[in-house]
Amino acid sequence: MEPTPPLTQAPGSTLPGLTPRLGLLDATTIVMGSMIGSGVFIVSADIARQVQSPGLLMITWIITALLTMTAALSYGELAAAMPWAGGQYVYLREAFGPLCGFLYGWTLFTVIQTGTIAAVAVAFAKFLGVFLPGVSAEIWLLRWGPVGLNTQMAVAIALLVFLTWVNTRGVAVGARVQNVFTIAKVGALAALIGFGLLFGRRPDAIEANFTDIWRGADQGWLVVKLVGVAMVGALFSSDAWNNVTFTAGETKNPQRNLPLSLALGVGAVSVLYFLCNLVYMMALPLDGIMNAAEDRVATAVMAQMMGGGAVQLMAVAVMVSTFGCVNGMVLAGARVYYAMAKDGLFFKAVGRVEPKRHAPVTSLWVQCLWACVLTLTGRYSDLLDYVIFAVLLFYILTIIGLFVLRRTRPEMNRPYRAIGYPVLPALYILAAGAIEILLLLYKPSYTWPGLILVVLGVPVYWVWRQRSRPKEIEV
Repeated sequence: MEPTPPLTQAPGSTLPGLTPRLGLLDATTIVMGSMIGSGVFIVSADIARQVQSPGLLMITWIITALLTMTAALSYGELAAAMPWAGGQYVYLREAFGPLCGFLYGWTLFTVIQTGTIAAVAVAFAKFLGVFLPGVSAEIWLLRWGPVGLNTQMAVAIALLVFLTWVNTRGVAVGARVQNVFTIAKVGALAALIGFGLLFGRRPDAIEANFTDIWRGADQGWLVVKLVGVAMVGALFSSDAWNNVTFTAGETKNPQRNLPLSLALGVGAVSVLYFLCNLVYMMALPLDGIMNAAEDRVATAVMAQMMGGGAVQLMAVAVMVSTFGCVNGMVLAGARVYYAMAKDGLFFKAVGRVEPKRHAPVTSLWVQCLWACVLTLTGRYSDLLDYVIFAVLLFYILTIIGLFVLRRTRPEMNRPYRAIGYPVLPALYILAAGAIEILLLLYKPSYTWPGLILVVLGVPVYWVWRQRSRPKEIEV
């Protein structure tokens, strides 16, 4: 029997065992909390080194914001039409068939979600080391040749286990944690922006960055190449907004709240990111941004305003930010593997729900286990670099799926339709496709490993298909 025949669920239904408990605030904080990690505090240094221009630095963030918002508005239509657990996995499955959906879920589990969770958890541990010197990558608890367990890894793993346990208590508990830490991190970012605009402005930085803001931006194709490649950091700092679609089966009034949370969350974070980079430019000359110690641009700005206490203050802000980011990604990611298991394309136990708390407990712990393994390898950052191409590829495919489903399923209930369709989604596909080509041309080491990982999922899919012989999704 062919796995997962298309659209076997009625609009608005959920997979068995999950109950709608997330409101608009919860969904919006999942969007914002998953997006804001540690990236906005550091990646501007690398972007500045690549573009070598204040104007191009800001343009990189502006284009990223426009692309992300366009994608979010497009996903809103898919989310409202198919408000089921698994989100993007479901959209790809319905538009292109179960193999495409599986390849997304496979890549998400092996690297994208779990690797990001591992990387952000380690970032939390690194900044905890500011207060507890014993938390360090140089202090080993166990060591076997090139592998082992240091205290930084131990703290990261402890964080993963703790937040996984929190989310096994039910989606409402995980959402409360997400709300608290997202509000706290947004407040911290807003405070950085406010203090920076009021007290961080330096006349020499303003003159250096704004007198000749477009220097180096008159070189035609070179500028396009520089900005396209430099957008990798900005795109990853703005990524994970799609995580809210994974929780669609547990969202109240999803036809309204999912598109609205995507628009509100992505819009708010994009504005915060733009203002944050404006503060950097007003406080530090471009050389200061490029050469910030360990790329900690936000810390350099705070040090200018507050002196020696800046490191500790920013460490607290990053810890709050990364804690909330890990929680949001732990909560959301498990729903994708749950949906895959319901389709017979992952371990059967992962598709079970704890009856009292209505949580996919096994899925949460399987995700935690693999994220911990990636943490122990110390190679999660390299893995994330390798799948940049694949991440963007799946975004492009999903938005192409919007066009496919408009044509093949004209009768589908669409309570919300993508704003600007077909122009804005088409522009996203063209722009993101251009970035993919630039990465293929100028950063091949960042592209082929990701493609290979995706292709490796094909034989795995056929193994699952032969083993599981999945039946139609129950309604």
